[in-house]
Amino acid sequence: MTTVDESSGSADRQERSPAPAKLVKQRGNPGRSMIWLCGAALALNLLMVAGILALLAYHGAAAFWPHELELFELDDGSRILGEVHEQEDASIPADSGASDGTTAVDAAPVRRYRIKVANRDVTGKDFVWIDESGIVARSTPADAMLLERLEWGNFHGWPREVLQARANGEPETLARGRDAARQRLLDLLPFQRALREEIRALDQDEIGDVNHEIERLRLDRQRVEYESPSPEERERLLADIDASLAEREAVYDELAARLFALRATADTQFVVMEDADGRRQEIKVSDVVRVVEPNALDTSDSLRLYFERIWEFLSDDPREANTEGGIFPAIFGTVMMVLLMSIIVLPLGVLAALYLREYARDGILVRFVRIAVNNLAGVPSIVFGVFGLGFFVYTVGGTLDEVFYPERLPTATFGTGGILWASLTLALLTLPVVIVATEEGLAAVPRSQREGSFALGATQWETTWRVVLPAAAPGVLTGMILAMARAAGEVAPLMLVGMMKLAPAMPVDHHAPFVHLDRKFMHLGFHIYDVGFQSPNVEAAKPIVFATALLLVGLVLLMNLSAIAVRNHLRRKYASSSI
Repeated sequence: MTTVDESSGSADRQERSPAPAKLVKQRGNPGRSMIWLCGAALALNLLMVAGILALLAYHGAAAFWPHELELFELDDGSRILGEVHEQEDASIPADSGASDGTTAVDAAPVRRYRIKVANRDVTGKDFVWIDESGIVARSTPADAMLLERLEWGNFHGWPREVLQARANGEPETLARGRDAARQRLLDLLPFQRALREEIRALDQDEIGDVNHEIERLRLDRQRVEYESPSPEERERLLADIDASLAEREAVYDELAARLFALRATADTQFVVMEDADGRRQEIKVSDVVRVVEPNALDTSDSLRLYFERIWEFLSDDPREANTEGGIFPAIFGTVMMVLLMSIIVLPLGVLAALYLREYARDGILVRFVRIAVNNLAGVPSIVFGVFGLGFFVYTVGGTLDEVFYPERLPTATFGTGGILWASLTLALLTLPVVIVATEEGLAAVPRSQREGSFALGATQWETTWRVVLPAAAPGVLTGMILAMARAAGEVAPLMLVGMMKLAPAMPVDHHAPFVHLDRKFMHLGFHIYDVGFQSPNVEAAKPIVFATALLLVGLVLLMNLSAIAVRNHLRRKYASSSI
C-alpha cells in the first residue's frame, strides 16, 4: 500500500509540476518589463537633452557666421538689400475678389522670405517679409557692404563719400565715389580703432582712478566730520584733505579736457552710406566697429570673421541695450557668484551632515531638522529671494552700514543688493542638496573603517576628519555638482538681491580691497531673459539669446565636468570605501 501510494503521489506530482511553469509563462516577467521601461525612459530623456543642445548649438553658433547680402528688386519699384534669415511657404487666397462679388476659398501656396534689412536709423525696422511673387530680380552684388556699428545696429549699403568736418562748419570731402570712398573708409578704420581704444583707456582707467581717489577723499572728509575730533585736529585734517582734493580735481580737469579733445577728433570723420533705395545716411567713422563685404568673402575669410565675432562676444562689454557686443561682464558675474556660493555652502552643508550622521542621536530634534531640510528643498526660489532681501540686505547689510560705513549714509554700501548677498541667498537655496548628498556619502562609508580607526586609538573627531570625510568626498562633490548646476541657472531670487541689467563696475578691479563684494553684478540667466523678452528689438536679438543660452549650458557643463573629474579621482583613491 505504501509503495502504491508513493508512486501514485509521485505521478500526481509529475502531472502537477508543469502548472507553475505555465503560470509563469502566462504572467510573463514583470522585472524584465520594468528594466526595458526604465531604459526607454532614460533613452528618451537623453534624446530630449541632446535635442535641446543641438537646437541651441545650431541657432547659437550660426549667429556669428557671415551671411550673403542679397539685392531684391520688387514689382513696386522698391529695392531691398539684406540677409535672408528665413523662408516659408504661406497659403494666400488665389483670388480674393471675384467679379460676381464672391470670394474664392481656394488657396495657392506662395513662398515668402524674411529679410534682415538692418538700417534701423533709416527704416525704423530690422526685418521685412517679402513674397516671391513680388520679386522681379534677385542678385548678390559683390561690392555690397555691411557696417557693424556701436549704435543703431548694422547698416547695409554702399559708401558714397567720406567727409572731414572743419571748424568753419563746411565739411571737406576726403573721397567720393564707391571705390574711392570704400578704400578711404578702410584706411581710416585702424586709426579710429586705436583712437577708440585710447579713449576707453583714458575714460575707464586714468579718469576712473582719479574718480576713485576723489571719492575716497570725500568719504574721508565726511568721516572726519562725523567722528568729530577736537576742533584743532579736525581743522588740520580737513585742510589736508581739501588740499588733496584740489590736487586730484585739477588732475581730473586736465584728463577730462584731454578726453574731450580726443572725442572731438574722433567725431570729425563721416562716411555717407547709400541704401538700396538710394537714401543716404551720414555715419560717424568712430561708430563703425567693422566693415565687411560678405559677398566677396571666401571660406578662410568667413572663418576668420566668424571667430573674430565669437571672441568679441566672449570678451567685450554689451552695447545697444545688451543686444549687441559681448557678454563678458555676465560671464564673469555668473562664475564669481557660483564660486562664492560654493565656498559658502560647502562647509555649512558638510558640517550639518556630519552632525546629523555622525554625532546626533536619533530623536525628535534630529527628525525635525531632517523634515525641515527636506521641506527647504521644495520651497520656491523666489521665497529665498524675498528672505535674502529682508534678512541679508536690509537687516545685516543695513547694520553693517550703520556700524562700519556711517559716513556714506544715506547712500547704502552693504544695505543694498550685491554679489555677497546673492551668493548667500543661493547658498541657502542649495544647502538641502549638499546636506542630503553628503549624508548619503557618509552612510556609504563602511562601519569597519570607523571601527578600525577607533581600534588604533583615534578619537571620533580624528576618525571623522581623517577617515570618514575623505572616503565620503565623492558624495560631497556630488552635492556640490548639483548645487552649482542649480545656482548657475537661478534668476528669480537674484533679481531681488543684487543682479542688474548692466552693472556699472565689475566686482573685481585693481583698487583695494580688489574684491568688492558689495557691488552689483550681471548674470547670464537674467541676460537671456532681458534680451529675449525685455529688449526693444526682440527679433534682432534672437540670435544673441540662443548664443547666450548655449554659453550658459557650456559654462555649467564645464564647471560640472571639473567637479566630476575631482570626484572620480577621489573615488579611485578611496576605492576600498565601497562608494
